[in-house]
Amino acid sequence: MYEDEREAVAEQVEKLQELIACLNIDGVRKSIVDIEAKMAAPDFWNDQEEAQKYVKRLKAHKAIVNTPDELQREVEDVQTLIELAEEAQDESMRPEINGQMESLQKKIDRLEMNSLFTDPRDDHAAIISIHPGAGGTESCDWADMLYRMITRFCEQREMEVEVLYHQPGDEAGLKSATIKVTGPNAYGLLKSEEGVHRLVRISPFDSNARRHTSFSAVEVLAEVDDNIEIEVREEDIKMDVFRSSGAGGQKVNKTSSAVRLTHIPSGIIVSCQIERSQHRNRATALGMLKAKLYDMELKKQEEELNAQRESQQDVAWGSQIRSYVLHPYQMIKDHRTSMETGNVTKVLDGDLDPFIAAYLKWNLERRSKIKPMQN
Repeated sequence: MYEDEREAVAEQVEKLQELIACLNIDGVRKSIVDIEAKMAAPDFWNDQEEAQKYVKRLKAHKAIVNTPDELQREVEDVQTLIELAEEAQDESMRPEINGQMESLQKKIDRLEMNSLFTDPRDDHAAIISIHPGAGGTESCDWADMLYRMITRFCEQREMEVEVLYHQPGDEAGLKSATIKVTGPNAYGLLKSEEGVHRLVRISPFDSNARRHTSFSAVEVLAEVDDNIEIEVREEDIKMDVFRSSGAGGQKVNKTSSAVRLTHIPSGIIVSCQIERSQHRNRATALGMLKAKLYDMELKKQEEELNAQRESQQDVAWGSQIRSYVLHPYQMIKDHRTSMETGNVTKVLDGDLDPFIAAYLKWNLERRSKIKPMQN
């Protein structure tokens, strides 16, 4: 009566066991022991900021260890439910069984995604900046839609989002925004969004209801680890202060506490307005600057590796990565992975998991094609 459901559960059990073997659970447990030992030290809480980093890291590690155990219990619950339904020959239990199966499969798929995080920076916080392209109000509105899509994804993942900078558009949308996302594998999950996003739709700002194409750029950086030394000389920095505006509510005042730093040698500009204190804003902006400089160096190394690949068809940084077509049909397609869906509303509401999983697999395969240089 429930043969198909039994087979589906068996497939998920096999997949779960393979993932547990790949996730290095024993290594994660050892890290938990090491962190707990540090937290037991009498002076652990003397540096509150540093202590919180260890607390968050411990929470993320425990989630990795606990998830397989929780999924195993859910598998057993579904198997028990199927046995009860078969004994009672009760077809009315099928919707409940299918609902639990769908939930189980989604959680195992998410665990599979976690097994694809191979970059040491994947567990770092992500610093995300969104900028509209040319096109005035239309592009500003598209940038705001991307901002909402990404923050909704973070909310669904229960990740912490801190607005570092937000400049609204003149008529609608936003001119620029920077957020910091903290949570398990924050950078690993969100690095797939780096690049130019293209929107095709009937413009709500065009009285003639014509179709418009808009572009917005998303930059995703990994917060620099404290152990990594990035030299930024004071004489290479120009600092400007200005009045805070936009998002932030009561946390942002109207005095000249917002800070803009320009790194003269590279031309990099960063801004922060979230704190009342000009000193705190400068410290946060300096951290963003270091992240950009570190990312710039890593991308230089990436370009050197690209030169070793047989194919030069890889998507370059800053190029168009994904198209969102809302008219004359509805389709979202990632040009790197060929992942596509017709459910545009769901994606724009934050359901990025299929695109992220496809990107992680594509990126892993792409990196595996690197060949050693010939002498």
